[in-house]
Amino acid sequence: MIIPSPSSRSRARRLLLAGTLALSGLLAPSLGATPVAGGIATVATIGEPPTLDPMSSTADLVGTLAQHLFETLYTFDAEWRPTPLLAEELPEVSPDGRVYRIPLRQDIRFHDGSPMDASDVLASLERWTTTASRGKAAARVISSIEAPDAHTIVIRLRQPHAPLVALLALNNAAAVIMPKDKIAPVLTEFVGTGPYQLKARVPDQYIQLMRFDGYRQRPGEPNGYGGARRQYLDEIRFVPVANANTRSEAAMAGQFDYVDSLPVEALGKLQGSRSERVMLEPFGWPRLVLNTRQGILSSLAARQAVQLALNEEEMLFAAFGDPAFYSLNGDLYPEGYPWATSLGGEVYNKADSLTARKLLDSAAATDRTLRILTSRQYEFHYKMALVAAEHLKAAGFAPELQVVDWATLTQRRQDPAVWDVFITHSAFLPEPALIDFPSRDSPGWWDSPRRAQVMDAFNQARTQEARILRWAEVQQAVHDEVPFIKVGDFNALAARSPSLRGTQPAPWPFFWNAWKAAN
Repeated sequence: MIIPSPSSRSRARRLLLAGTLALSGLLAPSLGATPVAGGIATVATIGEPPTLDPMSSTADLVGTLAQHLFETLYTFDAEWRPTPLLAEELPEVSPDGRVYRIPLRQDIRFHDGSPMDASDVLASLERWTTTASRGKAAARVISSIEAPDAHTIVIRLRQPHAPLVALLALNNAAAVIMPKDKIAPVLTEFVGTGPYQLKARVPDQYIQLMRFDGYRQRPGEPNGYGGARRQYLDEIRFVPVANANTRSEAAMAGQFDYVDSLPVEALGKLQGSRSERVMLEPFGWPRLVLNTRQGILSSLAARQAVQLALNEEEMLFAAFGDPAFYSLNGDLYPEGYPWATSLGGEVYNKADSLTARKLLDSAAATDRTLRILTSRQYEFHYKMALVAAEHLKAAGFAPELQVVDWATLTQRRQDPAVWDVFITHSAFLPEPALIDFPSRDSPGWWDSPRRAQVMDAFNQARTQEARILRWAEVQQAVHDEVPFIKVGDFNALAARSPSLRGTQPAPWPFFWNAWKAAN
């Protein structure tokens, strides 16, 4: 069955404007409300995080939690521009684009009371370049990281790399700063500089964060993820609620102050409930990541067969149901972003099982089992997997769904021997190089001469205009070599208690600057 497309350019523009307004309003204080100190905010999350080490994971849940504990040299303001956080100011860059001199703030203390200096930053960045997927990618262009004095870091590059500051700013596979004596291949202590510190972690029950009294916020006003981070709450308690329906019921009952990642079915039910809806539109894009390193999809013909077999329109409808919640779009960015292009449409939303079967036959695979790794903690992932499996079956594959919890999925996808496809999603990021797929170290392991050529040209371009042109070449390479398949664009839904103030829609919700109003 083909579901009529709900998308249109005018609607896309309206959604983009709404999303831009929501993001630009991050941390805007509630009208007529005066922040008060004290209280506990309870937050229902999609499940138990696989780790609290933000370097070792690209999971959004890890980034959401860890950003309250750890901080980076830079972050993003309300207009998604890099802005200083632990750095004193934006780096001084040499005329050839190869030397970045970063001054550090001098009033910062870690949760254990020790002062932060350049030796801690140096050790942290060295760990980032050997542990984090984005850090490993950056390490290929970094020739050295130095600490010439206690308050300065110098990064020298082998070649210009335009995304470097944005990479240092992202909270996902993040370049967080920690005390050098706490650094280890596997962290046993989670000590950062953030506004909250870890008090307790009881697996499958809660993660308890307490206000860090030694926190040094930046001067000025809140500005997106940047600016002042004010600690009104005494405590933030993150509670794993893996079942999407249970989260919905908890939101309607007002059981938590904030409930993240609700299914589209909750949209109508929240009206008249004890919680308010929080909508971020457009939020991001779900995708199927293909294992290019090992197994049946190491064959380009087999990957192209998957691409042609899928009916993204049916997948989106099954996942979200309400056309107000999604848009059919195979381009990596929606209209309105500078990175939006119109390439590769000839291979998107084709549902061409006949041509797909011919391509699969040409791959000469003796075993056509296709292991699809997914989780019901993101219910829309699971629903898309069910539809995808039917279309892949029609194309000659033997799909095998492996349904696991999200923490297990993020661990299992690190092993190329145990999966062929996994389903994930990303927010629309301000800098394309922040998306995890360009890294050869991210699960999927896209590594080809074409990838290297287009990514190097994109990352070395010195002007925004040149980078936009080069990004179109990256997207064309994605459609041609199929390291992953974008399903479409979608909105995100959460819920909050009317008593929780100072929060705004954000890809990774945060609760500094939030406070509890009297009931």
